[in-house]
Amino acid sequence: MLDENAITAALHKVQGPDGRTPLPQSGAIGGLTQREGKVYLSIVVDPAEAAKAEAMRAAAETALRGVEGVKAAIVTLTSERAPVGQAPAHGHSHAPRAPARRGVPESVAGVRHIVAVASGKGGVGKSTVAANLAIALAQEGWRVGLLDADVFGPSAPRLFGLKEKPKVEGSFLVPIVSCGVKVISIGLMIEEETPVVWRGPMVMSAITQLLREVSWGELDCLVVDMPPGTGDVQLTMAQSAPLSGAIIVSTPQDLALIDARRGIAMFEKVNIPVIGIIENMSYFVCPHCQGRSDIFAHGGARHEAERRGVPFLGEVPLDMAIRETSDAGKPIAAAAPEGAHAQAFRGVAQAVIGWLSAGQRAAPKIVIG
Repeated sequence: MLDENAITAALHKVQGPDGRTPLPQSGAIGGLTQREGKVYLSIVVDPAEAAKAEAMRAAAETALRGVEGVKAAIVTLTSERAPVGQAPAHGHSHAPRAPARRGVPESVAGVRHIVAVASGKGGVGKSTVAANLAIALAQEGWRVGLLDADVFGPSAPRLFGLKEKPKVEGSFLVPIVSCGVKVISIGLMIEEETPVVWRGPMVMSAITQLLREVSWGELDCLVVDMPPGTGDVQLTMAQSAPLSGAIIVSTPQDLALIDARRGIAMFEKVNIPVIGIIENMSYFVCPHCQGRSDIFAHGGARHEAERRGVPFLGEVPLDMAIRETSDAGKPIAAAAPEGAHAQAFRGVAQAVIGWLSAGQRAAPKIVIG
């Protein structure tokens, strides 16, 4: 354990939000946690004063790094206090972005394209599709990263079989490479069964950190596995990153398509083009009798794509091999790259590359069977 008195003494050298009171006495510390030589500190500030508070944040980080035994210091600004015992966001933070931004968001250094994989609701297999798409893009020769933006239900560590924690170099997290993809997720920094109990501003700050304060290097495409829904994270990503486009994942039944429509409408509202729709769990082929069953109906996503005038990227079956390889930490695109499912994801990847390279050209339809 680090010396708490030394940590407090170091923070006393930093002026709080009023510019006069030492930070520990200012009442602005929202949470202070240490683990394995790393110190996580959140400072509560008025969102309107967030830009001015950046110097204070940086000073606190510098002061903590000077404490004996501290391997890394991660300081975030937030407008909410962390629950007792909850570490603040991992990574170096800047203040949450304002709710509304005009113009083109600031680019991410070294990243050519950012593609969001989204769904209007949970349980449609979006994360599995995002992981296989990222791997397929890498197999096409692209330099690819995957950002798991689902803070409350991160899936990337399990999908890619990752257990180690990312290193911190300077003020940046270093993504972990698996299956040819650079991966970062909040799930890499907390125990698998530990819940993340954060309110909106802390979540938005964490997403901004995972996007901008990671050493991505040179990437042709950063695939963002979005959380389900159309809330804070989606809006933050749309405002904070120059998204090249979004892919909507849905199952065929009407209940899922209602939410998929909301997802499409959300991206259209923030002027982000929809690359296309994928119908996941489209049908099931019995491994014994080879009979086909449309468990969740069939063709709904294709019809919705046609109705909305966006490309239909393909059908992914409900298949045990996809589930088994995902649970085993090596998605089907990497586990059986020559198989039918992996080749179909390669087809989707080729369609996405064509769309990005041609500047929003309609992608061909790919059927996964």
